[in-house]
Amino acid sequence: MTAIAKNDGSSDTLLQRYIQLAVLVVAAGAIYPLIYLRQNFEVTILESYSITAAQLGQCYAMLGVIFVLTYIPSGWLADHVAPRILMSFSLAAAGFLGIWFASEPSFLELQIIFAGWGIATGLTFWSALIKAVAVLARPEEQGRFFGILDGGRGLVEAILATIAVALFAYWLEGLGQAADVALRKVIWFYIVFMLLLSPVVLFLIKDSRPAILPEESAKADVNFLEDVRIILSKIEIWLAAFCILCGYQLFWATYSFSAYMQQHYGLSAVAVGSITVAKLWMRPIGAATAGFAGDFLDREKVLAILLLLASISLGGLVVLPTTVGIPTLLAVVLLIGILTYAVRGIFWATLESCNIDNRIKGLAIGAISLLGYSPDIYLPLINGALLQRYPGRLGYGIYFTGIAIMGVLGALSAWRLKVIIARREIT
Repeated sequence: MTAIAKNDGSSDTLLQRYIQLAVLVVAAGAIYPLIYLRQNFEVTILESYSITAAQLGQCYAMLGVIFVLTYIPSGWLADHVAPRILMSFSLAAAGFLGIWFASEPSFLELQIIFAGWGIATGLTFWSALIKAVAVLARPEEQGRFFGILDGGRGLVEAILATIAVALFAYWLEGLGQAADVALRKVIWFYIVFMLLLSPVVLFLIKDSRPAILPEESAKADVNFLEDVRIILSKIEIWLAAFCILCGYQLFWATYSFSAYMQQHYGLSAVAVGSITVAKLWMRPIGAATAGFAGDFLDREKVLAILLLLASISLGGLVVLPTTVGIPTLLAVVLLIGILTYAVRGIFWATLESCNIDNRIKGLAIGAISLLGYSPDIYLPLINGALLQRYPGRLGYGIYFTGIAIMGVLGALSAWRLKVIIARREIT
């Protein structure tokens, strides 16, 4: 058997591994906020770019299509190219596309920009990030490392969003600048941060991939179809992917909170931005807590409970009357936020339960992501179609209720995965 020189991070000290994790956290927290700027400024974006909600939904649907088309190639890249190179390139590419985005381009140009963002964050970033964390963490640390990843990136996003919303409010209300001018300056704030971070990732992240000799690499390429067969034949992979699918849909629902509150609760753009930023601060709390709880209790059991509670909470928002005060609305939004972020903080830890070798772990991540993140394609279209067919509160109610039902199904899938793992351990 040909020897393989290992450099999987297992020999690093705990401090060294946490330093690398911290860099990965900042990178993950910096690359997505600009792409999902609608979370805090949707109405302002629609007005500034003179587009409709349906057109914005089409941009995000295109982004989702690119993600789906690149997940498997992304996994293959993560098995063959150093994560630091892939992630550094992604940050630079997303930043330069942001410069184009800041020029308030036409709708056609917006579609091209979103397609480019899809490649930068899908093909060259996502699987590299997840595999880097999965290999960096030891088996008993998977929950906490992924919890820290999602919670930490949420903390980075919350800090950046807090600064962005504060600057937006200052430029808009303090200096009396036009909303589109203030928005453009917010975009540049995110651009500069990503471009400065790109070289940091390149030089500080270690290559944690196993160092495989050329003949082993050739063998692995020949066995690509066999590797795919192994991955797709595991019921654990399918259940983990479905859990991520349902959990990600719950998270996607929160993207509509900004417009929902502004249109149906009569809140100003600044008030809505403040509430959604407060929700972002729930991410480090929910994700990190869920990650540690999964390691010390039971990953799948904790995930099932969180999915169920998040679904019930989202259903509660549907029946919440428009006459409630801001404190009550804030409490409900924060509860949904902390639960959905807790789900995100732990659902990738189920990868450890799937018994996938590190050699093809990137490919497995790509396959799981293909199903798990498919809501990027259809949820924007469903959301836009429902709001067009049933304008107002009814459309949002149908949308949120459907996602809540899927969350319950996800809870059942997580419990089924728990049962399978328990039986495997007994035998």
